[in-house]
Amino acid sequence: MIKLEEKTPLVFTIADRCKTCYTCIRECPAKAISMQNGQANVIAERCIGCGNCVKVCTRKAKDFINDETEVLGMLASDTDCIACIAPAFPAEFKEISDYRIIVGMLKKLGFKKVVEVSFGADLVAEKYRDLINKSGNNLKFISSDCPAIVSYVTKYHPHLTQNLAPVISPLMAIVKVIREMYGENNKVIFIGPCIAKKNESSAPDNVLTFKELRSLFERKSINPEDVIPEDFDPPQSGRGAVFPVSRGIINTINIQENLIQGNLIVAEGRENFKEAITEFDTGLINDHNLELLCCEGCIMGPGMFTEGKRFENKAYVTRYVREKLDNINWDEWNKNMNTFSHIDLSRTFVPDDCRVKVPTRKEIEEIYIGMGKTEKKDRLDCHACGYKSCEDHAIAVLRGLAEIDMCLPYTLEKLKSMVTELNSKNKKLETVHQALKQSEKLAHLGQLSAGIAHEINNPLGVVIMYANILLDEVNTDNEYYEDLKLISEQAMRCKNIVSGLLNFARKNKISSNYVNTITFLNSCLRAVIIPPEIKVQVNDYLKNPEISIDEEQMTQALTNILKNAVEAMPDGGLLTVSASNENNELVINISDTGSGILEEHMDKLFTPFFTTKSIGKGTGLGLPTTYGIIKMHKGKINVTSNADPGKGETGTTFTIRLPQFNEINNEQAK
Repeated sequence: MIKLEEKTPLVFTIADRCKTCYTCIRECPAKAISMQNGQANVIAERCIGCGNCVKVCTRKAKDFINDETEVLGMLASDTDCIACIAPAFPAEFKEISDYRIIVGMLKKLGFKKVVEVSFGADLVAEKYRDLINKSGNNLKFISSDCPAIVSYVTKYHPHLTQNLAPVISPLMAIVKVIREMYGENNKVIFIGPCIAKKNESSAPDNVLTFKELRSLFERKSINPEDVIPEDFDPPQSGRGAVFPVSRGIINTINIQENLIQGNLIVAEGRENFKEAITEFDTGLINDHNLELLCCEGCIMGPGMFTEGKRFENKAYVTRYVREKLDNINWDEWNKNMNTFSHIDLSRTFVPDDCRVKVPTRKEIEEIYIGMGKTEKKDRLDCHACGYKSCEDHAIAVLRGLAEIDMCLPYTLEKLKSMVTELNSKNKKLETVHQALKQSEKLAHLGQLSAGIAHEINNPLGVVIMYANILLDEVNTDNEYYEDLKLISEQAMRCKNIVSGLLNFARKNKISSNYVNTITFLNSCLRAVIIPPEIKVQVNDYLKNPEISIDEEQMTQALTNILKNAVEAMPDGGLLTVSASNENNELVINISDTGSGILEEHMDKLFTPFFTTKSIGKGTGLGLPTTYGIIKMHKGKINVTSNADPGKGETGTTFTIRLPQFNEINNEQAK
């Protein structure tokens, strides 16, 4: 069999299935999974082959190397193939009550012989008995029958490699027995619940999990009812059949547990075995031997196909063991044990240090700052990222195994900020959109107004001229004098309206000069009659007060706004005029504490002839004219207002922005 380190990694990620739920990171005891660009990838050199990530991934995004095709090729060859099946098989094939049917199915698949690995467990158990009984106060041992445990110790506690029991696994033992009993030229294939066995050693020629075996049965259409039941081939096993359950070594050795409570600790499962090794390493329990299993017994291995509960699976195995021991030929078993007692069961281990340097506190704190966890209360240790604590996550980030965005509180806070920013930008965009619509509407109105104004101007001038000529020729006591005077006055009123329309349509001309802003604003205020009950406040925030404007027209624009502000405060209030520089612009704010403008009127403010004043109080051209004058100066005007006392203080603010250092185009001024 080609060794796995020379081809595809033992466990790998199927990229299009991974949804970055971090479950595999949470379940990996070796933290051998790197999260990069939202993709959880197994780091081959750090992986211990436990298969926890395969078991917990509901989307089947984690998988392990498949040897079905290679094994089928072996079975189709001229070489005899021998299957050695792990003692966890009763928990896998619950639906088959007679174990001989399983043997028959394997032989129909093409295996020449089918042997139980549990005889190898019988041999290994005797070696463990000697180690436990002879260890005394000397070096204490960590069981080495689980390849995932061996990998974890050599990679992450390499200085404890000397404590690994120098004993081969039951699989390696049975392979030696098979080679001696049936010849070296046979192909030996191990079948069991463990993924890590694929990387344990080159003892078997290949390794199949129970999942792969069931797949082969399906591919070859081999069903239980279609085979002839057969018994296992020699050698017959004994108590080693109980090896895959919790306390398997103790039960196989057949020593009463209360005799060894003082020097043997049993731990199983991804968290418990790590805790036991850590406490052993720190000296808390280094006067005890450790029996460790990475899974909760091999009966819960990742290579199991059948769904099952831990104690249910244990019950199937122990039931099989009881029946086996009731019918075993002990004489034959003892004979086999003596026959193969000379086999060398010793083994050595080499450290494979995969530890990385522990980051400094300063480095960890810098990661905390990047995640917004500047205080201890911000470090929730919520485990959502797949790590036990915020510190473990920060260390993983520093080691390149994780990303900051894996932190759920950080990501949610970041998302919240993005949503807030997006809402703010959407509001600004909506404001700009509304302003654009208003500008477009006013542009159309401006074109229409300009056309009407020019058409009316000429005949209106004739009416005014002849009305004034007649007034000059008629005495004041003439009965037609008052009528002619009324004609002249109303014609002049029409002329003023037409003039306003021209200003709104921006068809007028401007003549700009530099003025002092504060002086100009005070001049505008003096041009407006302000009742004594209204207080006026002028705020000067200017760094550069100079501005180039058409003083006469801009006076008209600002006085229109000031008059409206005064009229909005009939009972008195505060009129505030502020000036400041911002981004090469002069910003003028005119605020009042009056009644405010209703929301439904806001988009009509600059529309010609729209007014909320009573008849005869206004023509509705004041603000449109203001708008036109400011546009002629290449400026902008915006309005904010509140007319609802329930939402706060009422009032209106007009904001005018004029280019500070940009003179009006000479062509426009001509």
